[in-house]
Amino acid sequence: MRGVEFQQTVPELPEVETVVRTLAPLIEQRIIVGFDRKWKRVLGNVTLPALRSALQGRRIVRATRRAKFVILELDDASRLALHLRMTGKLYPAVPEVKTKPAHISAIFHFSEGPDLIFEDQRRFGRIYYLSGSAEQSRFFADYGPEPLDGQFNAHRFFDDLQKRKRQIKPLLLDQSFVAGLGNIYVDESLWLARIHPLQNAAGISRKSATALHGAIQKVLRNSIASNGTTFMNFRFLG
Repeated sequence: MRGVEFQQTVPELPEVETVVRTLAPLIEQRIIVGFDRKWKRVLGNVTLPALRSALQGRRIVRATRRAKFVILELDDASRLALHLRMTGKLYPAVPEVKTKPAHISAIFHFSEGPDLIFEDQRRFGRIYYLSGSAEQSRFFADYGPEPLDGQFNAHRFFDDLQKRKRQIKPLLLDQSFVAGLGNIYVDESLWLARIHPLQNAAGISRKSATALHGAIQKVLRNSIASNGTTFMNFRFLG
């Protein structure tokens, strides 16, 4: 297995979570000794010299996820936030394969073990460097709660719906309301809760809101357990 690929559709929470769980045992505790940028626009908020300097000798403490971002936490409390967008792939290089892929955007080099390749055929993926807690807070300030976290509870969810006079589907797709959801899982959750996508959010009863809250979490957990969605745009690379 080389990594995870997405085609045509931006990966949603379960797909990004699957990428993180796949990568974590392969890259955590490894020390970065170099970084190569192959696509000039892959860096979203930092110059190449600045990023190279910041990453030199840093250890990846933990791989995690926030919204639809892969987060690499470093040993100096800085973080990398990687968005795969439509065709992004993250995978360890295979030493015996001499021919490099044609669409590499960036490469992370480690003191030991294979490089980490960021491949992206359509070049929409981005890497952001977040130097400290203040910058990290600003970067994610406009993102809502994680739907599988304790803060996302049924009581608060109903109260938040009552404050919105928007149709429920576009509201759930709004990353500032709930982070990580996209078309596929919103549709599945609404269907499971028997709520019409055009229903006004403020008009949803507490009973229906509770059912929708449970449906969102059930759909996401089941999808993560299946290594992401079963639709054809998401697959492991062999």
